[in-house]
Amino acid sequence: MTTLLADLAKIIIPAALVLYGMYLTIRSFLSKDFQRRLTEIKLKHTETILTSRLQAYERMCLFLERITPPNMLVRINPSEFITGELQQIMLHEVRNEFAHNLSQQVYMSNKAWDAIKKAKEEIITLINNTAMQLPEEAKGLEFAKLILENMREYNIDPTTEALNFIKEEIQELF
Repeated sequence: MTTLLADLAKIIIPAALVLYGMYLTIRSFLSKDFQRRLTEIKLKHTETILTSRLQAYERMCLFLERITPPNMLVRINPSEFITGELQQIMLHEVRNEFAHNLSQQVYMSNKAWDAIKKAKEEIITLINNTAMQLPEEAKGLEFAKLILENMREYNIDPTTEALNFIKEEIQELF
């Protein structure tokens, strides 16, 4: 019986060692394959996110350009309105453009988003402060000229700082 156990042990122990070796080899292979696939998925995910981030930055640059008073005044014919109406139209434009692009904050850093919000608020302040300098019934052209004069005289350019910040952040991506 002991020779039977010894013979059985001679067969089972090498077979167990071979099975354990195969287990380790297969586990190692599957682990490496899993890591490779995970890396591929992350790379594809990064490419997708990078594309979305760049599109968000692009849209926010467009937003900032669209709400810059000189650009807004070109789109809105100020001669058709009085100051009070033009003020409301400009504020409506800024707020609508901002609301339309709110979702872009998901792809941007908090600092970039804060710079954009600050630029928007400064433009709203510029519009409101300029409107207070004229009677509400003044011609829209006078209001438009005064906005541009105030920007030049007080060196107000709210969107430039935000645009520069966005451009710097984009450069960091590359």
